[in-house]
Amino acid sequence: MYSAKPRSMTAGARNVLRSNDSASLWNCTLSPGWTDEESETLRKALMKFGIGNWAKIIESNCLPGKTNAQMNLQLQRLLGQQSTAEFASLHIDPKVVGAKNAKIQGPHIKRKNNCIVNTGGKLSREELKQRVISNREK
Repeated sequence: MYSAKPRSMTAGARNVLRSNDSASLWNCTLSPGWTDEESETLRKALMKFGIGNWAKIIESNCLPGKTNAQMNLQLQRLLGQQSTAEFASLHIDPKVVGAKNAKIQGPHIKRKNNCIVNTGGKLSREELKQRVISNREK
């Protein structure tokens, strides 16, 4: 039956690219709109304000026009992994983590566009807390 609604508006729509989806992780293509200079500015802002502190980065006006979602997607590329929660609020250099992630190999590692993607179940709060503590110590 024909529906007048766009596919993204129908119940159960799948494979619909939304504004908060990562194009590079979704279909293995590069996400447009980031220059090397902007990526470096984001890297420095993350080290100054902490991973995921998008409001502070936006308030600093160091990356005018960039949204939370765009910055988070670029962070994923810098870290070399899809999940960023274990680094929340840490003042770290994402390229250091990205370099370590680039060296991780094995049959248990799944990648899209060079980023490690989640394949297991969701971490418990305690597991996530332990990862944040471990990353802080490193």
